[in-house]
Amino acid sequence: MKPKYIKFLTAMCVSVTFTYTACKSVLDVPPPTQSEDTYFKTEGEFRTATLGVYATLTDFYSSASASAGGNAMLKSFYLPGDDLTISSANNYEIFKGLTSSDADLSYFFRSNYIMIGRANKVLEKVEGAGDGVFTTPGLKDAIKGESLFLRAFAFYQLWNMFGTAPVVTKTFTSLSELNNPSSQGTQLLDQAITDLTEAANLLPASWGATDKGRVTKNSANALLGKALVFRATVNKSAADYNSAVSAFNKISGAQLVANFEDNFDYHQGKENNAESMFEFQAGQAMVGAGGMNAWLANDQCDCGAAGAYYLMFSSEGQNYMGGGFYFPTEKFKNIFEAGDPRLQYTFTADKGKVVKYILNNQLEGGVNSINNYRILRYADVLLLKAEATLQGGGSTTDAIGLINQVRTRARNMVAGGLIPANLNTGESNKATIMQWIIDERLRELGAEGGRWWDLRRWAIGGVITLNNAYFSSNLSGQIAFDSHYLYFPIPDSEKNNNPNIVQNPGYN
Repeated sequence: MKPKYIKFLTAMCVSVTFTYTACKSVLDVPPPTQSEDTYFKTEGEFRTATLGVYATLTDFYSSASASAGGNAMLKSFYLPGDDLTISSANNYEIFKGLTSSDADLSYFFRSNYIMIGRANKVLEKVEGAGDGVFTTPGLKDAIKGESLFLRAFAFYQLWNMFGTAPVVTKTFTSLSELNNPSSQGTQLLDQAITDLTEAANLLPASWGATDKGRVTKNSANALLGKALVFRATVNKSAADYNSAVSAFNKISGAQLVANFEDNFDYHQGKENNAESMFEFQAGQAMVGAGGMNAWLANDQCDCGAAGAYYLMFSSEGQNYMGGGFYFPTEKFKNIFEAGDPRLQYTFTADKGKVVKYILNNQLEGGVNSINNYRILRYADVLLLKAEATLQGGGSTTDAIGLINQVRTRARNMVAGGLIPANLNTGESNKATIMQWIIDERLRELGAEGGRWWDLRRWAIGGVITLNNAYFSSNLSGQIAFDSHYLYFPIPDSEKNNNPNIVQNPGYN
């Protein structure tokens, strides 16, 4: 599969990549023997092309490319939150020093547009596929749905990091089309919501064993609901909150697994489980591959095939992937009640280190983890649904009941367990219930990469006020937090290529 894949990527890169620099390493190869004009003629070629869209996920969840300064990109969405800290000051934790020349930001921005470009190309070719290309019932719709989902995921990521970036929904046919303007307001989320709404109607409810890990209707409805909650938070839209609840209600067959730790365990049956809505396939799960990462190593990543980010939490491995070891903040450690069964699967006994993904982990080559990164799981959905129910004017009892589902799973891991007890469903004060949701999201989802994006949307929407005291990290004494840090700087590489891109306030 890989030789065909490489030829395909070369042709794709010529026609669809958003930035000038993103394809340089791919173009510095001999001319391909197969071109875009001769590709996309069979179901197999469309399957391979779709894997090329998935492959971009490698950039976000793996050890680093040399072009990203030798560190993993995910520190850019792990360190800014109030759940993790690092032993030495890091720009992404203290915000001080973040500039438009940052290599990680450039890499993050570019990789999302590579994903968008590949998705746009597949969508274009699916629409133009001739009679007889697709013979497997439902496959044409499924491939279209996968590309829409992944394009939406890229727009969702760009909004959470930068707030603004060009909305690109077609492949480019001339240089004059390259200079799309920056988006305004929630336009990136708007497009993601449009794409996910369509994807949810096209994707299958499930895939066969040889396609494990591909996105489904549940994946699309889960991310759709999440994007709607994010947009509702900043726009204070009851309609969006209610639409989010509707999307979450369409999820079928998902459930919280009995053991919280199964969400971070690489063993067979633990990955892609009933709680998993969407995860990065770091190991061998997808498409029955015999080697590492069945989505294939991405052409922009110098990291090899397997994800390695887990090691930045571990004293047992190398610490260079994230720029140093990450430790739980005092806030994160203290948010749990003594006796909460999640504690032993979140921290070491002294609470000195995070152990999510580490307790049941396997290394490839002694360096890289093959444990799948869970991007979105059902516990997240339940807590988002609680928030949407509360803020959309729904029943406070129902909202609290959703929080209690997450707490009950934790409590039931211990026979006769009493902690964490159910919250009082008779509570009617919305501010109190919202604080319960904020705190439960930290307990359940802390150190999983989403905390900063939660804090960011709540701050933009006026739900919380971010200041130095909120973070419980190295931020204290380094800077005074202000609102412009809610939007990271647009990379120089993009501004230099596109004169119509506007820099975020507070940055050069």
